[in-house]
Amino acid sequence: MIGFEPWLVPLAPLAAALLLGLVSDAALGAWIAIAATGAGFAASLLLPSTMGAGTYILVDALSAHVAMLTAFVGFTTALYSRRYIARAIASGALDAGRAREYHVLFMTFLGFMLLALLSNNLGVTWVALEAATISAVLVVGLPRTANAIEASWKYFLLCGVGIGLALFGTVVLYLAALPALGPGYDAMSWTALAHAAPQCRGTLLNLAFVFLLLGYGTKAGLAPLHGWMPDAHAEGPTPVSAVLSGSVLNVALVVILRVRGIMDSNADALAPGPPIMAMGLLSVLLAAFSLWGRRDAKRFFAFSSIEQSGVAAFAFGLGGAAVFAGLLHMTVHTLAKSAVFQCIGLAAQRRGSQLFAHLGGLLVSDRALALTLAAGILAIAGLPPFGLFASEMLIMGETIRRIPLLAAALGLGLVVGGWALAARLITLCLGAPPATPPIGQPTIWVSLAPAWIHLALIVMLGLAMPQAVQAWLATAAQASQ
Repeated sequence: MIGFEPWLVPLAPLAAALLLGLVSDAALGAWIAIAATGAGFAASLLLPSTMGAGTYILVDALSAHVAMLTAFVGFTTALYSRRYIARAIASGALDAGRAREYHVLFMTFLGFMLLALLSNNLGVTWVALEAATISAVLVVGLPRTANAIEASWKYFLLCGVGIGLALFGTVVLYLAALPALGPGYDAMSWTALAHAAPQCRGTLLNLAFVFLLLGYGTKAGLAPLHGWMPDAHAEGPTPVSAVLSGSVLNVALVVILRVRGIMDSNADALAPGPPIMAMGLLSVLLAAFSLWGRRDAKRFFAFSSIEQSGVAAFAFGLGGAAVFAGLLHMTVHTLAKSAVFQCIGLAAQRRGSQLFAHLGGLLVSDRALALTLAAGILAIAGLPPFGLFASEMLIMGETIRRIPLLAAALGLGLVVGGWALAARLITLCLGAPPATPPIGQPTIWVSLAPAWIHLALIVMLGLAMPQAVQAWLATAAQASQ
């Protein structure tokens, strides 16, 4: 499209971050964030019309799809944040200075996530993810409580180790490509590597794959590298949790998927599918059983994110038709989990706590919020008519067809996790409310509108996916292989 450049997509939030650093008024800052994320999302919708690869920018169906998804969630989260942050300031949980920090860090985080997705250079991808990690670390510690600061340090240390492993893997991948591409930008280009993969050194590819899988697997929240996620979700501002469960995990999984395609093209390289499937299945089983006994709502749903990230990774490791199902699963999970965290944030503000013991009986005190949250939990549990039911059935069907023994373990994880979600749904919505009366008035529809939009899209993808969307996802899956 004439006049449009793909780099404008990450530029919108990054430029807004600079502007927001000069704005002291929290209300004005919230509107600037909404305008910038809206502009970024609108720009992302033009990506399918500008397909192509340059020295630093890669726009194919895979990167365009996940960038549009990330920009959309960033926009709806900015809409949600306006009232959430205003209530936090009114209650004394945040002051105006920290509200400004929140908006700056959130926009920086979002911008670098989009840059990582659209980068055609391994080094730029790594730098963008490192910058996003630092932004996320700072925003997790924003509440300034002892637990928040501890969670922030844990996030920094664990993801710092992960990103260090990813850096080493990036260097080794560059060295593996030198015989085929020579020194320079081409040996760092995703598109050039994809074409030259058969001529790359297989032994170095194997070493690079191990470090890249461990490094980016940490960012994807895959077991046993998931330790940062529960604390980061539980202690950071709720709007950040709404984005952490989608953008960071998705970007890391996209990188792993691209590395898998390179490995598959080299006859001397090890098969990448089994290690990715192993980490994915371990994540599903560990997270599903860890859901039981959680007392903190945000920590509970963080373990759910680990489980769903594991399902997507398992599908990507399985390959073939399962990649389509994995992309669908990643998409609908991002939408569903963002809606759930938005509802949990509203409920926690009304009850003054995010512990399940203080969040019960929402149907009595706030019917609209309870029904919206119930729909989100049912979606995450993989029940019809929501899109996760379709994606999980597709993944299970492909697993039964190709590796039947693994289908039992995957099915066990999904059933145990779904059972835990159903139990918490009863507690949250149908249980007895606590004796302490809620704070403020029931949630108005404006605060729930972003969650409703997400849930409507999930139902559409579960019941009547348009043919154009199906073809688009199939193209995105093909671009990764």
